[in-house]
Amino acid sequence: MSGHSKWSTIKHKKGATDAKRGKLFTKLIKEITIAARMGGGDPEANPRLRHALATARSQNMPKDTSVRAIKKGTGELEGVNYEEILYEGYGPGGVAVLVECLTDNKNRTIAEVRHAFGKAGGNVGTDGCVAWMFDKKGLIIVSKEHSDEDTLMEIALDAGAEDIKEESGVFEIITEPLGFDAVKDAVDAAQIKVELAEITMIPQNMTKLEGKEAEQMIRFMDVLDDCDDVQKFYSNADIPDEVFDAM
Repeated sequence: MSGHSKWSTIKHKKGATDAKRGKLFTKLIKEITIAARMGGGDPEANPRLRHALATARSQNMPKDTSVRAIKKGTGELEGVNYEEILYEGYGPGGVAVLVECLTDNKNRTIAEVRHAFGKAGGNVGTDGCVAWMFDKKGLIIVSKEHSDEDTLMEIALDAGAEDIKEESGVFEIITEPLGFDAVKDAVDAAQIKVELAEITMIPQNMTKLEGKEAEQMIRFMDVLDDCDDVQKFYSNADIPDEVFDAM
């Protein structure tokens, strides 16, 4: 089972966000707030909030900070009214890009997103121009150091996973969004360490980038990471590991 550059991209983004933990906390607070506003403050009854809190814990966010964010979302504390916006467009080499934003100022956000696309030699497109190229899925990544393929496949498929894909150094477990928690719980119950677990957008096909275009895409990802209003972004860019390493 061949994989793609998802794990390389995640490792690069993780390295960038580790160096900017304050910005990461800001984005997590926004996500917790809007999750609580939309689905209530009980994580057991609100999967989006439950996932946001799990991510916050994995990043060592103080519990008091998460509690305040929930209360702002439920209206118990005064807070900013964030709006969710999805931008679609094309990056270097024509790769498809989705950008999820939470903002209290749409004009500011679209200006920043357009600038990021333009600087990378791409452009923001119309609604629906690339979203059809992605599927919303649960993704659980396990290092090969912590499990073998047969064991992991048995556990994950029995719990309802769709597929397991192998990439350099890791296994990627793919689930339907509604089945994500059951598979994650099964992997945790087997005491297998998880490198990453999230609901994400997985591209149906990859576009290989090399040379200057690959470097442009990495810089583009760094700019998006640095934008306070950008929560997450996805692309179908397939970038060689050696390009990440060189940069």
